[in-house]
Amino acid sequence: MTTLLDIAGLRVAFPGETGPVTVIHDLDLTVQAGRTLALVGESGSGKSVTALAVTRLLDFAGGRITGGRIAFTDTTGTVRDLATTAPEAMRALRGPEIAMVFQEPMTSLNPVLRVGEQIAESVMLHQAMAPEAAMAEAQRLLERVRIADAPRQLRRYPFELSGGMRQRVMIAIALSCRPRLLIADEPTTALDVTVQAQVLRLLRALQAETGMGMIFITHDMGVVAELADEVAVMRLGRKVEQGPVERVFTAPEHPYTRALLAAVPILGSLSRETLPRAFDIEGVPAKPQDTVQPAASSARV
Repeated sequence: MTTLLDIAGLRVAFPGETGPVTVIHDLDLTVQAGRTLALVGESGSGKSVTALAVTRLLDFAGGRITGGRIAFTDTTGTVRDLATTAPEAMRALRGPEIAMVFQEPMTSLNPVLRVGEQIAESVMLHQAMAPEAAMAEAQRLLERVRIADAPRQLRRYPFELSGGMRQRVMIAIALSCRPRLLIADEPTTALDVTVQAQVLRLLRALQAETGMGMIFITHDMGVVAELADEVAVMRLGRKVEQGPVERVFTAPEHPYTRALLAAVPILGSLSRETLPRAFDIEGVPAKPQDTVQPAASSARV
């Protein structure tokens, strides 16, 4: 099995009032070709910053890599350290080698350009196609991500599409360059459960077709169970646990992982509770004042 990405000892810092603040601490991760690594944890745990470091979009977000190695094996078999790769070389890698799907497609798509123009632009940039051929490739990509009536959808603007269709357009743009590694940063968070299931099935099918490796960033343990092969749990910028998804779900080792799994709601599990209550974190039970009190009604009988 080919190792696409091997992160070792990664440290990331952002400028603070009294000096650099380290937000990623000595992170180690590995992604294999044709397999999915789920990166999970609460908001602020460092998941998205890790993705920005791999793509080096971190350079435009104010952060910098202060240590470690990000070894990526490109199409030619050359191993590159993305932590030290020059910006010009990174621009050549983003797209054909590494692509990213962001959480909210409405902020990633250009609202004044038609969908077909945006997909074709990516194709022309990275595959050097003529405009007519690029538009034909854009139609093929829309069909590939299961968008019905693709010729008509090419002429529509992003605001004319549903949330699920916009996310599929973003996936089509990411796949237009046939990347070896796809990073999906919570792409299903804003979608309802039916559309979420469709997008997850689509990603699995596309991965099976292309053999690409995938990093899937999420806080939804249900999505992890459905999509991932491996799972890495992050908290406060550190990896606290990693392993095959079956092992992590059935025998989690770290208290924080157990707390994440315990937070997944089970229908009827609180039927005997009089009030909602907070879940335990690292074995520390919720205090009485942590119990959620019902809001007082202002209505009068």
